Amino acid sequence: MTFQVAKEEGFALRKLYLGKTRRVVVKVGSAVLTGEDGLNLTVMENLTKEISFLIKSGKEVILVSSGAVAAGRKRLGLQINRKLELKEKQGAAAVGQSRLMRFYEDIFDHLGYKVAQVLLTHDDLSNRNRYLNVRNTILTLLEWNIIPIINENDTVSVEELRFGDNDTLGALITNLIEADLFICLTDVDGLYTGNPHEDPEARPVYTVAKVDKRVEAMAGYVVGALGTGGMQSKIQAARMVSARGGSSFIGSGRVHGIVQQLFASEPIGTFFLPLAEKMQSRKHWIAYVLRPKGYLVLDKGACKALLKGGKSLLPSGIMEVKGNFGVGAPVQCLDDKGNAIATGLSNYDSNDLAKIKGLKTLDIEKTLGYKDSDEVIHRDNLVIL
Repeated sequence: MTFQVAKEEGFALRKLYLGKTRRVVVKVGSAVLTGEDGLNLTVMENLTKEISFLIKSGKEVILVSSGAVAAGRKRLGLQINRKLELKEKQGAAAVGQSRLMRFYEDIFDHLGYKVAQVLLTHDDLSNRNRYLNVRNTILTLLEWNIIPIINENDTVSVEELRFGDNDTLGALITNLIEADLFICLTDVDGLYTGNPHEDPEARPVYTVAKVDKRVEAMAGYVVGALGTGGMQSKIQAARMVSARGGSSFIGSGRVHGIVQQLFASEPIGTFFLPLAEKMQSRKHWIAYVLRPKGYLVLDKGACKALLKGGKSLLPSGIMEVKGNFGVGAPVQCLDDKGNAIATGLSNYDSNDLAKIKGLKTLDIEKTLGYKDSDEVIHRDNLVIL
């Protein structure tokens, strides 16, 4: 199947999925919200009007917003182009987050809406109970007709606690609350088949059926303040949402009325269709929320059993154990060339796996003195990548 849908068919599919949309996550990045003087209040006002349009159309809306560090920079007089150390970034976020929320609260209040702040770290979602608690909180706010405004908690986030970017956070929230649509507003128009500034044959890609290597390569054609890596994260976010059965849209947050234009089926941005086969919630959590604590290198037979046979992972197929991890930890399965083929939860810790790798299940108890499971990773806790 080609990655790109023909223009007319694509807009018909857009209309179909947008017509079914009842819950929307809108993510807006710093490249849109900020300028040389800090937060761009004109852009923020336009954004709130777009969200008001969605709510008046009968939709529930969650806003994932960057901008705390930029707001703090302005307040503290820190140069906009100077790279901040971690402690400076955390301090700027602490100062800026309250200002960011104050602006949102004032603007939304003028439109007759209440807002609530939700600050998260990756650790909040990697714990299954806290993951579900975050879901319950957001859904409760929506029941109360309050707009949740979500941001990464930069004040306390260090590398191991970070989402990495709000695109990932937005996609995770979309899947967490089972939203129908993820709208990613950035400083570019969308994807192109080539660099439109250099290639006269470059054409906009309006509808993507599936994110593959060809689509990922298009991120290199995007020209904007966010850079190549920034668009890559947006494409990966769209892939995550598609896996759970949702649609995504990437478009310019600086175009006035872009959300209304989207729902009017005008030719703007890039729309990503949901996959036909929807991944289960728990498996999506394992695949996309959890970060691997270790790696298992598998032989060709084990790779075939996982990819084509729908089997669990047994110790006989493991050639090498990398990392130090405990029982129940997320681990990634690699083929002999180092390609990630699956991820899952391990029934044994790394020390015990190093002892039983390559052995048959009958030899587990003889080697370890106990056997909790025949499988290293049971199929129910395994996700093919």
